[in-house]
Amino acid sequence: MYDVLIIGGGVSGVSCALLLGSASNKPFASDKKIGVIAHQKTSSLQNAVFNNVYGIPVGKLGSELLTESLDHLTTVYPHVEQILNEKVLKISGEAGNFQITTNSKTYNSKIIVIGIGSGSPFIIEGLEKYVISHKKAAPEKNRIQLKNDDHFVTEGIYVCGTLAGQRNQLAIASGSGASVAGDILTLWNNGNHAQVHDALGK
Repeated sequence: MYDVLIIGGGVSGVSCALLLGSASNKPFASDKKIGVIAHQKTSSLQNAVFNNVYGIPVGKLGSELLTESLDHLTTVYPHVEQILNEKVLKISGEAGNFQITTNSKTYNSKIIVIGIGSGSPFIIEGLEKYVISHKKAAPEKNRIQLKNDDHFVTEGIYVCGTLAGQRNQLAIASGSGASVAGDILTLWNNGNHAQVHDALGK
């Protein structure tokens, strides 16, 4: 049983995983089991090149970021389990005991974070009632999002990145994933607002 399972290995999903992973030294997060299903084949980063993102070298390829971000996660936060080359097909159950079925097996998690792209149609069975037209994409793009209130879909389910209705910009998607991680850490910390920072000399 995972405490949180992140679906999506792109910008928002891995950003969420990195922040959650970095909290392992906090008493309220030290015993949490975190996983990310990192199916990346349909990521919009596959064809992207970046010239306008803070902290990223000019000309950086999105395809490189996809690989490097998972390597980063493995190196710095190896306790975050990566499930590679599996695609989520169905979500069932309820908060505290969700079943996440992939093309290979079924996982259980108390909380789910969905950070896949906003392409239509939505491919995960079980969440159809939350699917709406994307509020910040041109109609001709035929993009979708999940209904949410500040990333919160329903009890135990969060959404981040473009699927949360965010604009298709790397910095925004990254911040969206980190925002969800902060909300989950706050939940684990009995509602006390939680932030994780690293600093020189600490």
